[in-house]
Amino acid sequence: MSEQSRLRWRCRRGTTELDRLLTRFLELESDGYGDLDAEGRDAFEALLDCEDDRLIDWLLNGQPPREGALVDITRQIRAASGLHD
Repeated sequence: MSEQSRLRWRCRRGTTELDRLLTRFLELESDGYGDLDAEGRDAFEALLDCEDDRLIDWLLNGQPPREGALVDITRQIRAASGLHD
């Protein structure tokens, strides 16, 4: 299984909104997952380890996470999707 396929599978969540938001970021040609450095990719993986209710708060409701590495990645995902803080 390729890295892209594995991550696409991990982007599948309990809500359609999160599925779309995370998958869109993963597949973006620019300003998405492909533009992340190793630290950003690690942060994206850490984000995917989080519970859906936390992701909804951070990504859909715009409440920033407390964890430093997750602040930047949530900001990038929201910006890539046209959501602004």
